Amino acid sequence: MKFLADIDIMPLPELLDPQGKSVKEALHSMGLDSIAEVRIGKHIQLEIEAANENMASETIEKACAKLLMNPITENYRYVIRLRE
Repeated sequence: MKFLADIDIMPLPELLDPQGKSVKEALHSMGLDSIAEVRIGKHIQLEIEAANENMASETIEKACAKLLMNPITENYRYVIRLRE
């Protein structure tokens, strides 16, 4: 079976996000003062061949832990769906 995983990786809330701060300031300079906060992260999409959703989830967990994110500075969440 083929699955698609959409993974969002974000800086931990307690850490500064200089890129997000710069974007927020740029948006404010454009008159978009109602934007209170900007956090910038990564979005990754994986296509996974697996026997079932649990095995696909295990693959995602391993990929995130070993390569895709830094557990000291980032957290992640993902959604898996069956590829049609």
